[in-house]
Amino acid sequence: MGLLSNRIDRSSLKPGDHIYSWRTAYIYAHHGIYVGDDRVIHFTRRGQEVGTGTVLDLILVSSGPSRTHTHCPTCVPPNEGHGVVSSCLNCFLAGGVLYRFEYSVTAAHFLAKARGGTCTLAVSDPNEIVVHRANHLLQNGFGCYDVFKNNCEDFAIYCKTGLLVLEGRTMGQSGQAVSIIGGPIAAILSTPMRFVTTNIYGMAATAVSVYCASRYATDIGMRADVAKVEVEDLTRRLSVGLFQVIEPTPVAAAAAALPTTTS
Repeated sequence: MGLLSNRIDRSSLKPGDHIYSWRTAYIYAHHGIYVGDDRVIHFTRRGQEVGTGTVLDLILVSSGPSRTHTHCPTCVPPNEGHGVVSSCLNCFLAGGVLYRFEYSVTAAHFLAKARGGTCTLAVSDPNEIVVHRANHLLQNGFGCYDVFKNNCEDFAIYCKTGLLVLEGRTMGQSGQAVSIIGGPIAAILSTPMRFVTTNIYGMAATAVSVYCASRYATDIGMRADVAKVEVEDLTRRLSVGLFQVIEPTPVAAAAAALPTTTS
């Protein structure tokens, strides 16, 4: 573990660890909670690691691990009603490298990580609570999968912190999603700088600053629109519709990837 890499050995794994593994070409990382006994509980889109319901899936799915038809006796298939699954560590990694997500990092450490989805300023709860949340959600679900607002990283962060974004129209806590959307937004917002300076390095520095500021402000440890929600209360509210994460239609999912403005 360090500034340059969160890579770890299996021997250092502890129940309650938030782990992840990058997929082909580092297009995305898949996140989960290690609960011991070589098991990882993670959130999927009905068994598929990632999905948007749009043509973007052709890229995302092709970058994911290839699945064999051989049944793994350790892995539990996705429930009909939700996408929280239990897999053995080998199937979760799918041949990839093991990384551990970091909590309680300093602001300097957080900003030094150029790619989101690797660390947070938020504080983790004790490991036994983390494992309890993951096991409870395995039985009861975590709502509908949404690649931008309710994905595998959001699931793992909730298990570790118990924090949820309560404003329904804002992005979830996923640093990975912020990175995907924040880059284009930073480029757009820095475009007016061409009227101030023609120096390409100045414009690039502005874009990087905007990107870093957006990552910092939207981190789950910095947001003001989050609250601690007990896992039993969360699943109860999901079951009666008080918390809703509606699976996006192809049009809605595509629109979510675009920056919005308010008047």
